[in-house]
Amino acid sequence: MGINSLEVAYQFGQLGSAYTTASSDAIKPPTGKVFVAITMLDNTIFDDSAGLVADIPISGSDQYIGTEQPAHDLLLNSETTDEGSGGLVIGGTTEGDAVTFPKGVTIYGRWTAFKGEADKGVICYFGK
Repeated sequence: MGINSLEVAYQFGQLGSAYTTASSDAIKPPTGKVFVAITMLDNTIFDDSAGLVADIPISGSDQYIGTEQPAHDLLLNSETTDEGSGGLVIGGTTEGDAVTFPKGVTIYGRWTAFKGEADKGVICYFGK
């Protein structure tokens, strides 16, 4: 028998989900929510601008991969206690920098916006 934990229940899409193939504007979650998982239905590359925008916690350091800032980068986050090291920016669509997430892969984290390629389906799951 499992523990009735709201944290677990609300972290994996029980607060809703959305399907999209759009790329013209960044996709954003409802007010008060973030994306906690994104499943690729096609091979997907996130756009350079607002491609995968990590939710920045109170500590002020990026803890999640994204196209805007490197996560757990020692130099960027040297003022915080949650620094880590070696994190890189997920390359956008710029030739040579692109990171392709294969069809069927689900990434987990906390994001406030993302923008993918046109006609590439993704399902995004909401959490708090």
